[in-house]
Amino acid sequence: MLLYLADYLAQYHSGFNVFQYLTLRAIFGALTALLISFFVGPVMIRRLRHHQIGQTVRSDGPESHFSKAGTPTMGGTLILVAIATSTLLWSDLSNRYVWIIVGVTLAFGCIGWVDDYRKLVLNDSRGLPGRYKYFWQSVVGLGAAVVLFQGATTPAETALIVPFFKNISIEMGWGFIALTYFVIVGSSNAVNLTDGLDGLAIMPTVLVGGALGLFAYLSGHVKFASYLAIPYVPGAGEAVIFCGALVGSGLGFLWFNAYPAQVFMGDVGALALGAALGVVAVVVRQELILMIMGGVFVMETVSVVMQVTSYKLTGKRIFRMAPLHHHFELKGWPEPRVIVRFWIITVILVLVGLASLKIR
Repeated sequence: MLLYLADYLAQYHSGFNVFQYLTLRAIFGALTALLISFFVGPVMIRRLRHHQIGQTVRSDGPESHFSKAGTPTMGGTLILVAIATSTLLWSDLSNRYVWIIVGVTLAFGCIGWVDDYRKLVLNDSRGLPGRYKYFWQSVVGLGAAVVLFQGATTPAETALIVPFFKNISIEMGWGFIALTYFVIVGSSNAVNLTDGLDGLAIMPTVLVGGALGLFAYLSGHVKFASYLAIPYVPGAGEAVIFCGALVGSGLGFLWFNAYPAQVFMGDVGALALGAALGVVAVVVRQELILMIMGGVFVMETVSVVMQVTSYKLTGKRIFRMAPLHHHFELKGWPEPRVIVRFWIITVILVLVGLASLKIR
């Protein structure tokens, strides 16, 4: 939106041409989202408290969580407002990737909002039943996959890129739709499973989102993409604005979500942020890199699958409690230690993912 204004003003002063630079707009996008979070956050927390929209705590969970009962939740709405506003202000709105990424993010946010609303306002412990939640996630995920497949203009846009190898890519054809669906829906649910401790999910999301922003910038630049031997995706560079907004809004939310949390993001935030990471990874053709950098999300998801499978087949549990972060809590790790160590793991994995840019 502001890009159009800058284009118009550039007729009268050439200095406004500086807003053509993606890097500058990404920085302003991050700062705008951060400021929105800082200013809107306290107001939203007060409103959530006033309406008594508070967290419920599992009776079989760690005892340290009992004190969190009643903490305002659905704070992910703040993240979505900041991301959407900042992205639409600073992006080139003629770019189709902007609308696909924002659309998927907000659609998954709506699914999470309905789930949270049913649990916290209507006092329905089931929330949105799993089959309906999965149905609508599938509708949005498949819709995004079809749109991206139909809009592809080069073979690289639908090929599976194998990291750390210069010339290995797998032509997916129609399989691209299935891959995109699983990446978006899987990433959404993985982040949701990770969101169980104060700040545990949001910081890895910020780190992975920032790294994907770098991939988006490089993939959308024909010279950089050629030099680094990564797919050139025309128009993908605009995704860096969205990633900047995600980083800014995430850090702003962390201000209130850091231990001890004043607010939780709820499904409205977790489902949306996971889907956002998934769709950006698909756009920049780095699905496998997302699995590496988002290794914490993968570990959490795998721990749940292993726990459920083991219990159904043998009647025994592998972990004291799943997802994995609860296992370490029950082993006696203080909550801040679990959180920070998972953050450190994410930093390491993000660096490994970024190293793929040169190790080929």
